[in-house]
Amino acid sequence: MKRWITFDLDGTLMQNPFGSWIFPEIEGILSGELNSPYEAKKELLAKHESLLLSGQIVAAYDWDSIVKGLSQELGLNRQFNIEEMVLKHSVWPKIYLLDDTVLPALKRLKEEGYSVAAVTNGYYKYQYPVMKALGLTEWLDEIVTPERVGYAKPDVRMVDGLLQGGEIVAHVGDRLDHDITIANRIGVAPVLINRSMPEELLALNPKERTQSETLLKLLGKLAVQENPELSGAPLSDSYIPAYVISNLGELFNCLESEASGRMSAEGKDA
Repeated sequence: MKRWITFDLDGTLMQNPFGSWIFPEIEGILSGELNSPYEAKKELLAKHESLLLSGQIVAAYDWDSIVKGLSQELGLNRQFNIEEMVLKHSVWPKIYLLDDTVLPALKRLKEEGYSVAAVTNGYYKYQYPVMKALGLTEWLDEIVTPERVGYAKPDVRMVDGLLQGGEIVAHVGDRLDHDITIANRIGVAPVLINRSMPEELLALNPKERTQSETLLKLLGKLAVQENPELSGAPLSDSYIPAYVISNLGELFNCLESEASGRMSAEGKDA
């Protein structure tokens, strides 16, 4: 039986070129067509957030459709091929791994016998060129994307294929609403990665951080960043991680803790 460790991509392993390169390029083109400055990036992100909040998560990451719709709303017939733009911009320093622990950690997971998968809400045609350029693809056994399986995080059906003949040990991601929620719903270890946590949390181990009042405050801020409508609302249980890491090197502490907990539980059942 395969033992899967699954990862989000954007904000977890890598930086894609959309925010700093593709959206500004689209903005420049549309402004030129309109003969006046136009905040296309702002409008595109607003449409994306609107789709997310309405539960249309698969559609929220279909950038070809979103850009086409905006162009038509503006009365323009300008055609965009987002995949080609991704290919053009998939070069350093436009794209990069988020820290130096990413590739060594993936390599170590493989050496320790784990199967590794990317479970991302980004479409394959937008993600693969970036992953390939950054050297991620050689360490991944599967790349699960919403347009291929018909579901997006946090819908647990997104990982049905991985669970056929295997088990997910842990899922690592940076979003509470997508990553931590899907892991909690599946019943596997939710591992939140946050590279900007306060110093007082860095002094603790990944499990201890989850018991800190400082972390609860951080989770509250993250939840509102993801969905402003949650301001003032109590934090959902599905948003609570089992571990919090600052880089992928700390993931192995989490896996050791999971293995120890499992052995202890099996001992009690014996």
